[in-house]
Amino acid sequence: MRSKLAGILGAFALMAGTVGVCAEEEKPVVQPPPGMIELKLALPKPMFQGTPTNIVSDNLDRESIGKARPPYFVPEGTTNVARDKKVTSSDKYPIIGEIDYLTDGDKQAMDGSFVELAPGLQWVQVDLEAPKVVHALVIWHYHSDPRVYRDVIIQISDDVEFKEGVTTVFNNDHDNSAGLGLGKGKEWIETNEGRLIEAKGAKGRYVRLYSRGNTSNDMNHYTEVEIYGSAVE
Repeated sequence: MRSKLAGILGAFALMAGTVGVCAEEEKPVVQPPPGMIELKLALPKPMFQGTPTNIVSDNLDRESIGKARPPYFVPEGTTNVARDKKVTSSDKYPIIGEIDYLTDGDKQAMDGSFVELAPGLQWVQVDLEAPKVVHALVIWHYHSDPRVYRDVIIQISDDVEFKEGVTTVFNNDHDNSAGLGLGKGKEWIETNEGRLIEAKGAKGRYVRLYSRGNTSNDMNHYTEVEIYGSAVE
């Protein structure tokens, strides 16, 4: 009798354990809208763990710290239209690295993977070779240690000199210190995830990205820029 009872209790325990495992594995699945796919990114190796405590910023996006990036959906057929495209810069002679590192596909945080530009407001510009519909950008400035880059402004245009037809898709310059207008975007702490910027279908051939130093030093850095877009119909 005791053996039979033990068997019954064991069966209930096994069932309970199985249900518990299933419950833990169940996660809400976000279905993409019709004609859309989830943008899946290949991320570089993380170089630090934990939440930084020494970052000084009055405009920091604190809500996203330590949280996984939620799924982001783009139209079917979207690709990284920046890969291996020509890059120019306001700094003709980078201090470290080469300007074409921005689009070479290497996102790792190591020597030979990033370019360092001079202090002050600097920009880099990617030529997509033809007008594109831009859905999102992902930026890795420098993620060997936690830091925040200042006055990050991203613009798209068909004008190589950015004098006409300029669309600003992101601006976290909250005090207009760059002189390009006040921005409502937030600053962020650099990690291996990079920062995904929504472009909302802005159209143009050229993408220009500004920055003005960071919380560790006055220099400007880029490891990789991915631009996800599609052809203009």
